[in-house]
Amino acid sequence: MSAISDEEFNKVPTMNKNSAASNVTKYALIAAFGGFVFGLDAANISGAVRYVSSQFELSSMQVGTLVGCAIVGVIIALFFTGTLCERFGRKKVLLAIAGTYSLSTLVSAFAVDYNMLVLGRFIGGVAFASITVSAMYIGEVAPADKRGKFVSVNQLLITLGSLLAFIVNYFLVKSMADISWIHNENVWRLMLGFELIPNVIWISLLLTIPESPRWLVTQGREQEAREVFANVVPQSQVEALVSEVRGSIDEERKNSTLDQLKTLFRKPMRLVVLIAVCYAVVQGATGMNAVLFYAPTVFEQVGMSVEDSFMQTIVLGLVAVVFTLVAITTVEKLGRRVLTLAGLALIVVAHASTWYGFESARYTLDDNAIVALEAQQIDAAPLAPYIGKTYENDVALKNDIAAVYSKKDVPLVSGPIINSTIEISAGFVLFGIFAFLAAFNMSIGPVMWVIFSEVFSNRVRSVALPFAALVQSISSYLIQQFFPWQLEHLGAANTFLNYGVIAFVGMLVMLMILPETKNKSIEQIEKDLVRPDPAGKAELAT
Repeated sequence: MSAISDEEFNKVPTMNKNSAASNVTKYALIAAFGGFVFGLDAANISGAVRYVSSQFELSSMQVGTLVGCAIVGVIIALFFTGTLCERFGRKKVLLAIAGTYSLSTLVSAFAVDYNMLVLGRFIGGVAFASITVSAMYIGEVAPADKRGKFVSVNQLLITLGSLLAFIVNYFLVKSMADISWIHNENVWRLMLGFELIPNVIWISLLLTIPESPRWLVTQGREQEAREVFANVVPQSQVEALVSEVRGSIDEERKNSTLDQLKTLFRKPMRLVVLIAVCYAVVQGATGMNAVLFYAPTVFEQVGMSVEDSFMQTIVLGLVAVVFTLVAITTVEKLGRRVLTLAGLALIVVAHASTWYGFESARYTLDDNAIVALEAQQIDAAPLAPYIGKTYENDVALKNDIAAVYSKKDVPLVSGPIINSTIEISAGFVLFGIFAFLAAFNMSIGPVMWVIFSEVFSNRVRSVALPFAALVQSISSYLIQQFFPWQLEHLGAANTFLNYGVIAFVGMLVMLMILPETKNKSIEQIEKDLVRPDPAGKAELAT
């Protein structure tokens, strides 16, 4: 963006509130479109897992690695994200991320073996840093009274991306019966390759947004910052915003990444870091990525057919979208703290319901089950030694399935076998899964990014946001990596029970430490949480 003189700037017509709101909405949606791509990518792999596992004959830990390696990419990228954002600006980093997504899509869709597919997924993980940079950009463009709503757009776009992928995956699976050239060996390539279309759209849209005005001020480009602010607030507020940002920046000299890290982990920032770390762990470890990245697999555990399980993922996506909209419309009214605590309480109830449903399930391999399998064109002959056997849990059944079928066949036959043998109160499980998705997307899903964009001051934000996202990524990675292993060795009931316990502990911790930040500027929040004492040493605000 080229700078203009003060005289030329003063001739710019006053920006009315409607135009300002329209521009903020436009910039926020475009920056957050990376969330759409992230959601698309997560949901795509959830549909592809079954077919990839069969084609490459993967173990449960290999499946976990395939899905979880993307988060490893996130973790590595986050070490560099802050420095890159400070050096090149938020916009250029977002453009680079969009290009990386496209590379990941091409490598994944044309993978010739497991290792190449893991590489493609890993590259995509590097691009997942878009969530952090988008939150950073939106937090620096949106006015204080709208920041929570627009940062929450990140989560909305994630859910919309997931919904689109669920729809595409469902119709691809459904079309396998009618279109001869779509089959088990290539359907997953179509699922993953579809992502290239929104990648290209995002790159085109990013070229139309301005740079972050707060970053421009840190670079001494205040006139350009005024131009951007003039597009997002009434012009009468521009100078006050520039002065406020300049004042917060001038409080300390411009820090290097190392200096910012030292500042972040000093005693005065202890409360801020504690809030961010606890929130990140809870958000990542309550099981969202297990449901999102393995959605069809989760529904298979209830006893649904392949097609029905993919259909349920569409319903899942719709629930996520609706309740993310609830969060966006209430985050400024109810506040961050209320939504967080209410959401965690509902998550506890949801996981308890899911646990009870799976815990009470029984699996009977009788003649009726064999007939049902043969009707689905499943070779049931290997199951002959187990006819008449009743299983008390899904782990025992899966062990016997794995004993008589090859690694290539297990991913394709497990769902139909569970479907034919299960006796379950499915209502408890379905309520639990959908209630969890609703609670997550109206609370800790979007609100975490709002909190991250608000509690860190300008002097540490470029390293603090990636750090907080790093903690969340590690937490999410552990869920993604070990979920297939947990299903195989612990069973569905105990897996969701673990998530419920984490949510309950997290709710108690948030009750004690989480502040309310709505309607406060970033600078005001910093003053509330951290302040210098008369001796010049910063201490925690009480």
